[in-house]
Amino acid sequence: MSILKTSKLEKRYQKTAVVDALDLAIAPGDIYGFLGPNGAGKTTTIRMLMGIIAADSGTIELFGKTRRRPTNEDKRQIGYVSQDQHFYPWMSGDDLARFVGAFYPTWDRGEFDRLTRRLELPVDRKASQLSRGMQVKLALALALAHRPALLILDEPTSGLDPLTRREFLDLIRAQAKSDGRTTFFSSHIIEDLEGTANRIGILKNGRLLYQGAPETLCREIRRVPNAPELGVPEGFTVIGADERGTLLRAPEALWPVDVGEPLELEAAFVALVRSTSRPS
Repeated sequence: MSILKTSKLEKRYQKTAVVDALDLAIAPGDIYGFLGPNGAGKTTTIRMLMGIIAADSGTIELFGKTRRRPTNEDKRQIGYVSQDQHFYPWMSGDDLARFVGAFYPTWDRGEFDRLTRRLELPVDRKASQLSRGMQVKLALALALAHRPALLILDEPTSGLDPLTRREFLDLIRAQAKSDGRTTFFSSHIIEDLEGTANRIGILKNGRLLYQGAPETLCREIRRVPNAPELGVPEGFTVIGADERGTLLRAPEALWPVDVGEPLELEAAFVALVRSTSRPS
């Protein structure tokens, strides 16, 4: 069963397909890393999932029910942190907690207070007085305080300093472990998702190039010295090269145990995105 699923989801602007026949599948408890270069279509996808914009075609399945766009009841079960924070600047964290809490029957002020203490967030300070990092922390505390079944994050760590990024990611991991929360996390920063995501999807030009476990992708793409001279076996695809050899991709089952050097996730991501090959 999937807590979030899309089928042939598409969004076009004029004749350009920003999201093209996208099939995602996120199971309960997943921390799903949605990866792709800037302009790949990640934010457009998330805006469709949240009902901010309408899909041109395709369907969205949330909590076992198929939709063209999410209902208000669906949204009450989702915590959302957008790429940019838009708070009423005159409101403090306390004011925003009271304001946001009124929309959620499951709002837990005690949980909000616990989260803000952990994040060392000054809730008496106006939103306009908070740094970018503090605003992201506040957005996360507001998104989690109603104990959502699904957390959707749109590149929230972009532009944050290393310490704030680490605090943010530590909390995401801790929440997933303690509450079994499903998290859909878009990013172009591979480091954010290494050791955090159990599944990833890689998007390029609106098309899904890979979906599955990150370690599986790293075993599918390997570096082989002198591969062109040796010939490329059936089922293998050349997707790049560097000074140390040729990068080949094939299903893990086709690779002999002692052949090729599996890549690290960042190198595998870069090779796949740079490749002109269609997904296998």
